[in-house]
Amino acid sequence: MTKYNINYGNKKEAVYRSLVNPKLMNELKGQIISILLKRKKYKDKEYSAKRLAEDLHTNTRYVSAVVNVCFDMNYTSLVNKYRVDNAKLLLTDKRYAKLRMEEISDLVGFSNRQSFYAAFYKYTGLTPRQYKLDNTKN
Repeated sequence: MTKYNINYGNKKEAVYRSLVNPKLMNELKGQIISILLKRKKYKDKEYSAKRLAEDLHTNTRYVSAVVNVCFDMNYTSLVNKYRVDNAKLLLTDKRYAKLRMEEISDLVGFSNRQSFYAAFYKYTGLTPRQYKLDNTKN
C-alpha cells in the first residue's frame, strides 16, 4: 500500500537480536512497557530510544533488539502505536469532542499533523476523522 508512504517491505534479521539473554530481554520488555505506557513517555515528543536506553541503564542496541523481538516493530513504530491507541480514545471521548485534529495529535505526542495521519492510517486503515465519525454517536 502506498497511501501515506507506508512500506511493508521485507525485514532482515539482525544478528545482535539473538545475542540478548532471554531473561534480560523479558526484564527489559517489562521496563519498556512501564516507562512508555505507565509513565506515558510515549507522549513526550523528545523521548527517543537513546533516552529510553539511558533510563534503563543499557544501550540502544539492547532496546532496539528487545522492541524488535518482543513487539515485532521498531521503537518509533511502537511509540506511534501507543500514540494512535491514545488518540482513538480521545477521538471517541465526549470530553474531547471540540478539539481539532491538530490538538489531539499534539496531546498524544505527534510533532505534526502529517505524522499523526500517517501513523493513524497505518494502524487503523482510517483517517482520524473517519475513525471519529465511525465510532461516535450523535
